[in-house]
Amino acid sequence: MTDPQGASDLGDVAQPGAGEVTATVIVDAPAERVFAALLAWERQSDWIPFTRVRVVEGDGREGSRIEAVTALGPAVLRDEMRVVRVDEPYEIGVVHCGQLLRGPGVLRCTQLDRARTQVVWHEWFHLPGGRAGRLAWPVLWPGSKVGLTQALKRFGRLVEQGRLP
Repeated sequence: MTDPQGASDLGDVAQPGAGEVTATVIVDAPAERVFAALLAWERQSDWIPFTRVRVVEGDGREGSRIEAVTALGPAVLRDEMRVVRVDEPYEIGVVHCGQLLRGPGVLRCTQLDRARTQVVWHEWFHLPGGRAGRLAWPVLWPGSKVGLTQALKRFGRLVEQGRLP
């Protein structure tokens, strides 16, 4: 995802950063259903812990702005994203363009057979804090990977149970 469509006006933030994290899950459902569940932005609150997601502008497709707010006690993280690509039922590209979380991300669906789909969630964050951020990333990365993987597993279960979208 070196030059996502619709991201050119976002400048350097649309380019991959040094903090990279990927999670994958196999969902026992057709790609079209899985993809529809991924595009149900506000339902992400059902499978990403402590997070509320809303479409701030647009219809959730290309050009839309999405806001995800994660709150754990007094700590609040606001993630602002622009949807830069929707290639249904295969790929959703976003660019995180908030104060702290910045960089491109992609959700990909690959149908393995008629009723099984692989979902890959990949993010390339620009690490805040300069050198300190780059030094802290190896410590933070395992938690990010575990959290992302657990969220995707929860997503898969909800799709398989017919509770998403």
